[in-house]
Amino acid sequence: MKAAIVPEVHGKWQLKDVPTPKPGPDQVLIKMHASGICYTDVHLTEGILPARFPNTLGHEPVGEIVELGQNITTRKVGDRVGVPWTQHTCGRCEWCQRGKSLFCLEQIGTGVNIAGGHAEYMVAYADATQLLPEGLQYEQAAPIFCAGYTVYSGLRIAEPKPHERVAIVGVGGLGHLAIQYAKVCGFETIAITHSKDKEELAHKLGADVVVSDGKGLKKSGGADVILATSNSYKATSDTLKGLRPDGRLVLMGLSDEPLIVTSHLLLGRGRIIGSIQNDREYLYEALDYVAKGKVRVMTESFPLDDMNIAYDKVVKGELRFRAVLKIR
Repeated sequence: MKAAIVPEVHGKWQLKDVPTPKPGPDQVLIKMHASGICYTDVHLTEGILPARFPNTLGHEPVGEIVELGQNITTRKVGDRVGVPWTQHTCGRCEWCQRGKSLFCLEQIGTGVNIAGGHAEYMVAYADATQLLPEGLQYEQAAPIFCAGYTVYSGLRIAEPKPHERVAIVGVGGLGHLAIQYAKVCGFETIAITHSKDKEELAHKLGADVVVSDGKGLKKSGGADVILATSNSYKATSDTLKGLRPDGRLVLMGLSDEPLIVTSHLLLGRGRIIGSIQNDREYLYEALDYVAKGKVRVMTESFPLDDMNIAYDKVVKGELRFRAVLKIR
């Protein structure tokens, strides 16, 4: 089979012919149909996040189960599935016993310490796979397993109440989905972007109000929940000017910039919440909204042979908004 191999940290992705893997006990073999390229793939390639090498990346994989390992009772050949970031954990540490397996230090992560989806086939633990809703296209499903679920689970963890306002910082790969999820959940939604060319798009995605910064957010009435999808912590810090009392700022964009917090957060009893993909509690909902056409991913698709073209566009920020490898 063909697979994208990253030979080492900072290495160039290479398309190679490698043996098709065999599923072990409790595992399934998936024929890949689509695999999203996430900016986290850049962080892994460049060593900003730890991973084993050589490796096949790809933590937004979706496809069809074609072979079962031993002991499989919950999945069948022919099932359409996706695979989340966390596949397997130790089951013994404090966090596993608390039911918070995403904090397990021994976890097996898709495309991190087990081969990911940028290949014609991949092996995954059966219990980690998520059945795709009927009719959901593979290219639409793939980005939900990281980008979509990152913002949706962050929204759910912030626990917005009826009549509260939700603001999204950045109208990009994460932000364009966050706007749609906030709106479909029934919240008044504000988009925050410095890009004039994205204002019309933000309104089309469902934003009730579009502002350029924290001052504009405050002038518009402020927000009870701010979903920080931007990689710029400078822009995120600025939006705190518009955080309402008892408000929550949810960080989901990775940055090496300092997050500057002023006394406004203290006086308003605000909270900062870190959020990654989290456990799978809300993944069903995130996929279901897309399957029903209430949320739509804006994607550019590439054949596996063009993986480096897609990767370079992700690195340069030239996509609107998610890159997906189509694998047949």
